[in-house]
Amino acid sequence: MKLEGKNIAILTENGFEEVELTSPLKELKEAGAIVHIVSPQKEKVKAWDKDHWSIELPVDVQIDEANPEEYDALLIPGGVINPDKMRNNEACVKFAKHFLQNGKPLAAICHGPQLLIETGMLKGRKMTSYPSIKTDLVNAGVKWEDKEVVVDQGMVTSRSPKDLSAFNKKMIEEFGEGVHAKKKEYSAPAH
Repeated sequence: MKLEGKNIAILTENGFEEVELTSPLKELKEAGAIVHIVSPQKEKVKAWDKDHWSIELPVDVQIDEANPEEYDALLIPGGVINPDKMRNNEACVKFAKHFLQNGKPLAAICHGPQLLIETGMLKGRKMTSYPSIKTDLVNAGVKWEDKEVVVDQGMVTSRSPKDLSAFNKKMIEEFGEGVHAKKKEYSAPAH
């Protein structure tokens, strides 16, 4: 039980890719973590499964009542709808920003990193994502890599559901390590 006593937040909206939440959730629970689904939705949040609406999961904490100080790590599942809705929600952006500001581990898969762009804190970070948002991340200052999993100072990112095995393994490892030293922003060399 690597994550015994750790409180993990899964930040999500309607339209998350089902397996990108359910697979890491199962692994986190099996590792002994206490996991809360945090969402702007009040009672339940609805999944998307490849090409159709799917299961509903209960929301444990509504975003307006969620205190990021109470969580040791953050998971952001992908899906096309989910991150796009969250990046337009100031409370979601602020919640995610807390983890970056405090060096707490976080994991984001597929389109999930779109939310992190809104924090303005990705410059110089190594990440991966679903290929369609590569340009968005590069424009935010990310050093984008086409790998199944990329880890940078406690931040774990993966490209798609096919990378879930590697993603889950690294997520558990990084969440277990806890707070990482804050990384200084890179700056371009002066000409």
